[in-house]
Amino acid sequence: MPSNPAPSVGDSPVDVVERNPSAATQGTRGRDDLRELEAGLDSLQSDNQRVHRIDWSRVLLPIVALVVLVLIWQLYVWMGFKRRDLVPGPLDVAGQMGALWNEGRLQEAMWTSLQRGVLGFLISVAIATPIGLLLAQVASLRRAFGPLISGLQVLPSVAWVPAAIIWFGLTDATVYFVVLMGAIPSIINGLISGVDQIPPQFRRMGTVLGASRLQMALQVVLPAALPGYLGGLKQGWAFSWRSLMAAEIIAVGGTIGFGLGSMLNQGRDLSDMTLVMSAILLILAVGILIELLVFGPIEKRLLRNRGLLTGSTR
Repeated sequence: MPSNPAPSVGDSPVDVVERNPSAATQGTRGRDDLRELEAGLDSLQSDNQRVHRIDWSRVLLPIVALVVLVLIWQLYVWMGFKRRDLVPGPLDVAGQMGALWNEGRLQEAMWTSLQRGVLGFLISVAIATPIGLLLAQVASLRRAFGPLISGLQVLPSVAWVPAAIIWFGLTDATVYFVVLMGAIPSIINGLISGVDQIPPQFRRMGTVLGASRLQMALQVVLPAALPGYLGGLKQGWAFSWRSLMAAEIIAVGGTIGFGLGSMLNQGRDLSDMTLVMSAILLILAVGILIELLVFGPIEKRLLRNRGLLTGSTR
């Protein structure tokens, strides 16, 4: 096989390329690789800068949308299609909220419902997580109880309120029972769904490293299933919040405290639409704030750490 002659001192670059074309090809390939590396580093640097830069559009656009909706609401009230006592305007509702705040009832209702909702959700997570891991790890248990868990998730949580009142009376236990029955099935199914999406190589690696069944569940399966588990937690919170409102609306009296659902029911009894609208807006605001302040940042951080956060979702 002939070898390429070595370049001499008096050779020009053209002569070198003509005698050794592979050297030119290698040089071109090396420059292309260098450009790709530089482009990748520039992209990584711009991504890091984008992470630390505040995207004001995510703040301003929801505010603009809220202002537009309030203006449309006020315009509808001004047109007078419905009586003011049936469709109060934003200023009427704001005045009612101010009166409730001055009386201390708004703070009481918000604190009571938030306390119940958060505590009930945390208890649901503590119960649902080991059950979900057990069902995901043991195929026979999943076949036996999987359809029941899915059925409980579909069952409206409000259906549990009459039974809970009979069992526990008009106490906080009734409210917490309904919250648990609304949240637990969703968290279990979310965790099982996350486990089903784990690549089989993860389990094999854990087996090769000598992980026990408990170590496999806590150190391999659960961390790998976090995206699906987080989705189940978000859905579980939504179901627990809805269940709480349903229980507070129906179960009134006894030792049950005054929550947002009780405020909504009181507005209905008094035919006071400003009170009804105030309760509805407060319930909606709590749901939005929990998503923005708790689940949204956790989900973004999880996706970013796994390299799953695309440019459109940063």
